[in-house]
Amino acid sequence: MKATTPTTNIGRLLIANRGEIARRIIRTAHRMGMATVAVYSEADAQALHVQEAGTSVALGGMLSADSYLRIDKLLAAAKAAGADAVHPGYGFLSENAEFAQAVLDAGLTWVGPPPAAIRALGNKAAAKQLALAQNVPCLPGYQGADQSNEGLAAEAEKVGYPMMVKATAGGGGRGMRLVTDAAALQAALDSARSEALSSFGSGDLLLERALLNPRHVEVQVFADAHGHCIHLGERDCSVQRRHQKLIEESPSPAVNADLRERMGACAVALAQAAGYVGAGTVEFLLDENGDFFLMEMNTRLQVEHPVTEAVTGLDFVEWQLRIAQGESLPLRQEEITIIGHAIEVRLCAEDENFSPRAGRVQHFSEPAHARFDHALQAGGEVTPFYDSMLGKLIVHGATRAQAIDGLIAALAGTQVLGLPTNRAFLAACLAHPVFRAGQALIPFLAEHGGEIRATLLDQQTQVLLPAVLGVHFQGGAGAAQALPCPFGKALRVMHGEQVLAFTVTETGAGGLKVSSGEHQHAAACVRGSDGRMRVTVDGLSRTVLACRVAHGRWHVQVGATDVWLKDASFEPAAGGSSVSRAMELKAPFNGKVIAVKVSAGASVKRGDTLLVIESMKLEHAVCATRDAVVAVISVEPGQQTAPGQVLLGFEA
Repeated sequence: MKATTPTTNIGRLLIANRGEIARRIIRTAHRMGMATVAVYSEADAQALHVQEAGTSVALGGMLSADSYLRIDKLLAAAKAAGADAVHPGYGFLSENAEFAQAVLDAGLTWVGPPPAAIRALGNKAAAKQLALAQNVPCLPGYQGADQSNEGLAAEAEKVGYPMMVKATAGGGGRGMRLVTDAAALQAALDSARSEALSSFGSGDLLLERALLNPRHVEVQVFADAHGHCIHLGERDCSVQRRHQKLIEESPSPAVNADLRERMGACAVALAQAAGYVGAGTVEFLLDENGDFFLMEMNTRLQVEHPVTEAVTGLDFVEWQLRIAQGESLPLRQEEITIIGHAIEVRLCAEDENFSPRAGRVQHFSEPAHARFDHALQAGGEVTPFYDSMLGKLIVHGATRAQAIDGLIAALAGTQVLGLPTNRAFLAACLAHPVFRAGQALIPFLAEHGGEIRATLLDQQTQVLLPAVLGVHFQGGAGAAQALPCPFGKALRVMHGEQVLAFTVTETGAGGLKVSSGEHQHAAACVRGSDGRMRVTVDGLSRTVLACRVAHGRWHVQVGATDVWLKDASFEPAAGGSSVSRAMELKAPFNGKVIAVKVSAGASVKRGDTLLVIESMKLEHAVCATRDAVVAVISVEPGQQTAPGQVLLGFEA
């Protein structure tokens, strides 16, 4: 890194964020000799970023709106701790021009782009106008001042369908809806506006012609205050759900040197036109013909920045801090080299339907050979107040195939027990032949998600018996090592809606005989020194890790497979609690009721939206599981919900 004379020295850095990105910034700042200040909400009082910073300041409140989104509290924390600079991380206020200006007005160094650049580029509509002036390709659309539903509907007819409705502020896929016909437009406008208001404080929307089978490819840019701007290659972020990225890689399998140069030139031109300084990302849609179109520019560090760090060998947080101190860019464009291939996956607290889940981490262990940016710890609480992402696993390999294989192995070696995660789902996505071939486009999960879920269910079925035995012997040393016992023990567990019955007989010397219907199995179960169970069934041995969660439920990890079991000792033999006869609709996760779409006495059809619940910064429709008549509504808008809480009841 070339030495230059800084115009400002950052001595004490406040990180206006939480979780893994706060920890990430703290690591680099400490390496550079800077003192750090963490801030935290009431929900984060015991969080790792609070423990690792040199100083920490309580913001109060549980919700983002009462803590991490309060400019006044953040500035007061900086003053109280004697900070001379503020790094916003990503999310929260990282793209808020008013916050950037307030930091500067307080006499502090802002680690980010100038407020004017944030205003010019952070708003998608303004960025598109600026891009068109720089001849950056854009999709046809509407980004005007008329935000009435009537005005947007009229403009939609001009834009044509299919079409994207997008919040002009923020990012992360929030406030974004695909609309395929005019009949669905009004609901999409209302839903996108509501989510945008909740996430960004602005409900302004734009319309844009949709590409149905594109790639999502973004270009990393860096600029200094001396007029220099470069790009550092691209990332492919096409594997997404709900417009939120799940898998990111660099370089893109679809981008060659010529296309990289053209996209990079457009990204640099847009940044320079806005007077940009610092780290930014210009996002494009790439079609099958190799044509690309601007989506937006994110005026901050991206969640997926580690993959570009891996292939370039650079530390982007260090670059941000040096540029904020007034230094020039450390490298010229021709000095940027991309070596090998890197892939990142986002580990999220969510179930198989991508619904976010809160809960306590009962057990946690990191993989041995991967970068894992996270804020996890055993005993830590994953709350419903923030994003569902738990961390990011990154693997760098000489080839794309090596990176894929290494990341699958890293996911198998990651242990997070106590709440559902997408760990196994991510591994299945990486192993899918379409992804392996580099052909995954944005509709990848829409087209193959059902197939991947079926694969995961089959994997769970194959390990059910080892999982059940691991749970049964979890409290002891394993199967009896001494005399055999002539009496079999009946076990009944529930997996999903299926009740499984086994009879287990201990045969001595650690051996077991297991009966299930007409099937007989020879098994053994031994506890290792690390607390894990080694379960052998019909000669095949597996490592089993199990923890009790609540209400007779167990979370079991068998190798790379996650299984959830429930004690079914008192369940009826078949179908007594069938979903089709359920008389109550219960909350699937923690959250806040945003809207109630039905009233008592209303007739509903299976699949109808009954309520909308906001959880982990996203809105989720809770739908009817059968045709029914609503008898009673038990919640109202604004009310907090807990998993299993009754939302409404149906008539008999």
